Amino acid sequence: MFRTHISVLESSAARFSSSPVFKVPLLDAQTNQLSDWTTITYRQFHEDVIRFASFWARELRHDNIPQRSVIGLWIGGYTYIDVLHIYGLSRAGYIPQLFSLRLPNPEVTFELLVKANAKALIFDDSFTDVVQNCHVPIYPAMRRVQIDGSGPVPDLPVVTERDIAFVFHTSGSTSGSPKLVPCNYRWLDTTIAKSSQISMPRDPSRQDVTTWMGSMCHIGQEFMLLGSIQHGSCVIQPTTISFSSEELMDMIRTCGLNRLNQFAAFLAKQLQTSRNHPKLLSMLANLDEVLYSGMPLARSEQEWALQNDIKLRNLFGSTECGATLLSIGGAASDATLLRTLEGVSYQFVPVDPEESEAGHQSTARLLEFVVSSESGDCPDRSLCASDGHFHTGDLFQQVVPGRYVFCGRDDDWIKSENSLRCDTKAIEDNVRATCGNLISECIVVGTGRPSPVLFIEPASDMDHEKLKKDIIRKTRHFQSRRYLHERITSTRMIMVVARNTLPRTSTKGNIRRSAVEETYRSQLDVIYDVSP
Repeated sequence: MFRTHISVLESSAARFSSSPVFKVPLLDAQTNQLSDWTTITYRQFHEDVIRFASFWARELRHDNIPQRSVIGLWIGGYTYIDVLHIYGLSRAGYIPQLFSLRLPNPEVTFELLVKANAKALIFDDSFTDVVQNCHVPIYPAMRRVQIDGSGPVPDLPVVTERDIAFVFHTSGSTSGSPKLVPCNYRWLDTTIAKSSQISMPRDPSRQDVTTWMGSMCHIGQEFMLLGSIQHGSCVIQPTTISFSSEELMDMIRTCGLNRLNQFAAFLAKQLQTSRNHPKLLSMLANLDEVLYSGMPLARSEQEWALQNDIKLRNLFGSTECGATLLSIGGAASDATLLRTLEGVSYQFVPVDPEESEAGHQSTARLLEFVVSSESGDCPDRSLCASDGHFHTGDLFQQVVPGRYVFCGRDDDWIKSENSLRCDTKAIEDNVRATCGNLISECIVVGTGRPSPVLFIEPASDMDHEKLKKDIIRKTRHFQSRRYLHERITSTRMIMVVARNTLPRTSTKGNIRRSAVEETYRSQLDVIYDVSP
């Protein structure tokens, strides 16, 4: 029998009833600053989920929406209440389709609801005005005190491992819209097994305490919460995902944090601060684990951490598959190398088809990471290639048998600060299509940054500010349909440089994205320092 997030919660609520599962920030009413942390136990969490399940079962049944219907959830995903809406909806027998607040365009959301055949939409109150024209029934995502869960909770419907449990979306847009990522119960059961490996306690005699990593509307935090719950761990909800070093130190002192989980761009800021903050550095070194994900950590930050006894682990994954590889960790020479998780079926296929297993085994050859169709975490067929396998597009080199280093992607995507993806080629193609008479060449950069920056080589001599304004005006409709982290809506996020000055390849003359990032790093730092 396969496991679900609901069965995992029920099991853990029985085993760890009085243990804390969440630490929620308490803000001062006058200053809105952090004053303390509120504890929520496993028993309370389970009871709250049942209460929310009762509420949503009654509300949706009132509108004749049957169980196993897809229900859109357009929420932040960063709070305990958001978790209750997601888990409560599942416990009521429905399929959550998760939208984060980073997708602010209602037209795109409504289109995705249609594609998933959703029957209703639950929305954050910040979207009250924009959802009034929605084609399905709408419900506000009410606060816990507003939820009347006194009624009965229906039995869960019978499902098979091929039935859908969740609908996520790719974190980047393609053709103006994210793709649906339907996740079935086979995928969910495998995800639970993988997350258990990641969150295995270092010391079973005491409770692990970790941090919220991102939005529950994206797979990263869903995955990590599943791992934490299985082992009776506690998760701290910070005041913001990009929490300060001061808040991190308070979480260690006050809440007993011993395992830090952060996206690489946010962790890099902690490591940079620690260079001039001995107390923070000592606290980081005393943590049982510092796990990062989403994108590679800069070599300089990685080396600093390892030299100062910070126990780094790199978790590699994607929306479609969840986590897939984990670094060895420790202080040995192989600490940063990645290995596959257990209980899955992956392939590393030479990018050059002429290279075969029978040929020369060069450690320098590039291998594409492929998730086999028989692997439990292989995503929906709609996302797989014609051979039935999921081709990630992620490239690796095998250093020693079974140990790999990440070598980038074979496409034109970059990852933003919070590890969400951005299709740079789509932006560049739109600029060329709408502003072709104004520009000679363009490229989009912004790896590890909050949002992208567009570099322009102009077609002729003209006022740079006027050129920027024209580009913003001509691309406005295209940008309006994209996630917040993919948008270029301010002239500050456009840099105009002289023709033929952007770094190019010596053979084909293509502009080198990584080289542009490096060459203009200081200018980019200035842009992001002043950007809202």
